Amino acid sequence: MPTISADPAARPALPRLVATDLDGTLLRADGTVSERTRRTLAAVEEAGVEVVFVTARPPRWLGHLADVVGGHGRVVCLGGAAVWDLATGQALDVCGFPDDDARALVADLRAAVPGVSIALERVDGPVFDVGFRTAEPLEPAWVARPVEDTLRGGAAMPVGKILAVTADRPVPRRRVGETAGPVNLPVAATAAQEQFFDNVRAAVGDRAHLAYSGAAGLAELLAPHVTKDSALARWCAREGIDAADVWAFGDMPNDLPMLRWAGRGLAVANAHPDVLAAADGVVGSNEDDGVARALEVVLNA
Repeated sequence: MPTISADPAARPALPRLVATDLDGTLLRADGTVSERTRRTLAAVEEAGVEVVFVTARPPRWLGHLADVVGGHGRVVCLGGAAVWDLATGQALDVCGFPDDDARALVADLRAAVPGVSIALERVDGPVFDVGFRTAEPLEPAWVARPVEDTLRGGAAMPVGKILAVTADRPVPRRRVGETAGPVNLPVAATAAQEQFFDNVRAAVGDRAHLAYSGAAGLAELLAPHVTKDSALARWCAREGIDAADVWAFGDMPNDLPMLRWAGRGLAVANAHPDVLAAADGVVGSNEDDGVARALEVVLNA
């Protein structure tokens, strides 16, 4: 596998923008950011490089990271469905499913996957089926019976993501001291898991795409035109930054479009095999500050 070279003559120059996935890439397993990574990202921004987080997380799981992305606090979130400004708590860009499209997809998912539970994510908040299996404490206002009752049209914001979970999915558990964010069960490439994904794909066809972020028993559906790379490309165009001037870091298959789009797409050592095979280079694992170490090489050149 290619790596970041230690030879100064072979080192690439700093990019204009660094885009990094969060869970499994920048963050450690407990959801924290190491002091080394904080210092390195601050030094990168001081050198004139914009740092943008790109994540499947919804906005409500991002607030505790505001001090890690300098003064601007911009995050491509919901798998590319939105660009969120942490400083103002506002969406700068939102793409997703209109209510009518989301309602049709939910109906087809219920018909194709008996016992499935559904959640809808908008930038202004989620809604969950009663009994949706998640480790996140659910506020009463977030629970509907069923979620499609909230799809009445005329919403200010589209549905950024549709989540579907199997009836037999084990309930994820947080570890003591773990910060806000997802609790992804170990990936289980079982026949039942693959059948679930196949049933979901057959139900939605080309009206949505399955963004695989690594959580067992969870299908994450985005609008056909919504991907991490498309959202990042729109943001970079707004900022006048070419793809060739972007470094992107990731670990899971839903990061692949972003890694392929960027001028330099880098996988952390703990990445999914498909990501390791497709990346331009491999850096250290998320537990070993791989993103920070790679950036330090060019900062110190």
